[in-house]
Amino acid sequence: MASSAKRFCTICDDDAISNEAVTWCTECDVLLCSACEKPHRKSRLSKNHKTMLADYYAELPPFIQEISSQCKDHDTKFELYCSFHDCPCCVNCITDKHQQCQEMKPLSDILSNFKSSASVHHLQKDLEDLKENLYEAIKYLETRISINNIQKKNAIEEIRNMRKSIDDYLNKLEQKTISALESTHANLKSNKSTLIQQMEQRACQIEQCQNEFSKMIQYATELQMYIGLREIEKTTSQIAKYIDDLKKGDHLYDKDVEVRISSPLQSILQGVKSFGDINIITRPSTLRVKTRRNDQAQHLLLNIPDVEQIKPSFLKILTIPDLYEECSFVGACLVLPDSNFLILSVHSRKLLLFSNDGIFMNEVITFTKNPSNACFIQNDKVAVTFQTLNFAMFTELVDIKKKKIIKTIKLSHDCCGVASDGKILVISSKNKSTKVNLSDMSLTILGGVRVGHISLFKEKIYGTIDTENKLCCYTSTGEHIWTFQHHDIAEPLGLTLDKHGLVYIVSNHNSSIVVVSPDGKTCKTILSKTDGVKSPYAIDINREKGLMIVSSDISGDFDVETSDSACIYEIQIV
Repeated sequence: MASSAKRFCTICDDDAISNEAVTWCTECDVLLCSACEKPHRKSRLSKNHKTMLADYYAELPPFIQEISSQCKDHDTKFELYCSFHDCPCCVNCITDKHQQCQEMKPLSDILSNFKSSASVHHLQKDLEDLKENLYEAIKYLETRISINNIQKKNAIEEIRNMRKSIDDYLNKLEQKTISALESTHANLKSNKSTLIQQMEQRACQIEQCQNEFSKMIQYATELQMYIGLREIEKTTSQIAKYIDDLKKGDHLYDKDVEVRISSPLQSILQGVKSFGDINIITRPSTLRVKTRRNDQAQHLLLNIPDVEQIKPSFLKILTIPDLYEECSFVGACLVLPDSNFLILSVHSRKLLLFSNDGIFMNEVITFTKNPSNACFIQNDKVAVTFQTLNFAMFTELVDIKKKKIIKTIKLSHDCCGVASDGKILVISSKNKSTKVNLSDMSLTILGGVRVGHISLFKEKIYGTIDTENKLCCYTSTGEHIWTFQHHDIAEPLGLTLDKHGLVYIVSNHNSSIVVVSPDGKTCKTILSKTDGVKSPYAIDINREKGLMIVSSDISGDFDVETSDSACIYEIQIV
């Protein structure tokens, strides 16, 4: 809707007259009332000027209304466009701020039918896509809130179920222990009662002997007294022996009833500090948004971490069997999509497969020639490069599941590095490189890509030049984009990229791993000798799972022949 605020004629306003504007001249940048609009339309200088209703002008955003067709520095109409500075200019600007600019074009050529140009169409489409992406993201997050609410409810139910299970279990243990207590106490009481009964009987016997003895003294003859005394002594001797036997045994021991609470149960009060831990498990979003047109576009919800945020966490070392360990050299180490690992043992000419827990699984294949490098392609296939003594240069495609070579690609140059994105395969050398289209196996020479090891990411080629300590970035057709050098990078060899486009480089000379920003401007050393990295050569990353593998010399002395293995790390963002 049009703004309710009145807009006054610019010309009349200069004369302190408040006449309401009815039109706006797009070329004079003035509002005109009905009285001023007529001479403006009839004037030879302005009769061809384009105008619009003042109400339509009021619909324009404020920042658009502030855009003028006049140069603020020279109060002259814009007539030119500087391609170098990407801005409109007047004729006076040429001798002022744009003396050195060569790309000056008529502004009319730039503005001709601009509203119907592809740029406007693309921006309109971008705005629609961005709005759709935002609403999709909002919808996705609202769904996640609902899911989290359900997860919270389920977690509470799980906690209470666990509590009930513990209570039920403890109740059973309690009842079992009380029953054992009742039984033990009953047996103890029964034994004591039986013993008391026996003693009471013997006490009665003694009382009877006392009565008989007293009467014997009063009334018995001497002979009767003599013989009767012997009989009483027999009885007292038996009872005395009975008491002695009781004392010698444990019948008269103090027997106390007690309960000893089991140590695991007691430890609950000391060792268990919480009922459970509440964690947030982070995993990649399933949200899919429309990407922008340019090559640098990123998903709206994807934040590229800074190199300072990268921190690898050590997980394990691959266990290489003794058969392959002696004097081995790892030419390539790969993290497969299923998180298993593949090692190219150069000296033994073998591909070795390891499980995701680092244990050797099997020997994939033994080559007849000396392999130099390898990369994963897709669907259980890898590419292996070779450099033979008779300079026969080729690359072989291997099916690691079927354990056989399925294709040989002959080349016209050395085979230093190899990389694939599943669609193309690039084999590099310091003279030139070759791009292989995997759909039809056609070859294209990339004369400008002269590097050692390489890696591919989002239609770009990244390569290292070890003799010059350089990291280079090229387009997929071989045009140079940027080069990066830093004193932390010394003799760079293997390299790989994570899902954010961060480049991880093996710096062999100083035994370190360096990560470089996607724009090739900053870097950080993330692993060094102090972390156990020694003479690294090859590196690879599973981009989805953030697993990194780095080959390293595991021998105890730099003076002995090297024996390589590979260390596994998890890439963490801190």
